[in-house]
Amino acid sequence: MASVRATPFNQKTIAEFHDKKGRGVGMWGDHVLLMTAKGAKSGDAITTPLVYGREGNGYVIVASKGGAPKHPTWFGNITANPQIEVEVANAHGTEKFKARARVVDNRPERDRLYAEMSKIWPSFADYQTRTDRWLSSSAFPKCTSGPSRRSRRRRC
Repeated sequence: MASVRATPFNQKTIAEFHDKKGRGVGMWGDHVLLMTAKGAKSGDAITTPLVYGREGNGYVIVASKGGAPKHPTWFGNITANPQIEVEVANAHGTEKFKARARVVDNRPERDRLYAEMSKIWPSFADYQTRTDRWLSSSAFPKCTSGPSRRSRRRRC
């Protein structure tokens, strides 16, 4: 992914994320990651800051869009192009890695992850009441670059 785009609001959040090395970002605190995905229509690399949770060695995000009737644009992007790049805080600053997004379409798994995400960002619980749309969750572990089958990371 060559040049990267973001909305003006997201550009400010991305700058704050980088300035603070992913810690204490806006109202979301330490639960923000940057996801860069290929635009489904434009083909451009588009970066979106998202609230995240952890699931084992992977990450979970929610396509809430504040409870709007339609999914956020980034959700369509990862559905069309699941190969993503993620930047997240770690003990030494931030790290970037490649991942493959997976939409959680199993209802019990989605409900469990959504409940966990609502503990991190309580507004998620309210967002679901604002829409008939199923607020989807996506999960992704880090990808491996080597052929090792023993690695816990997933090959993309």
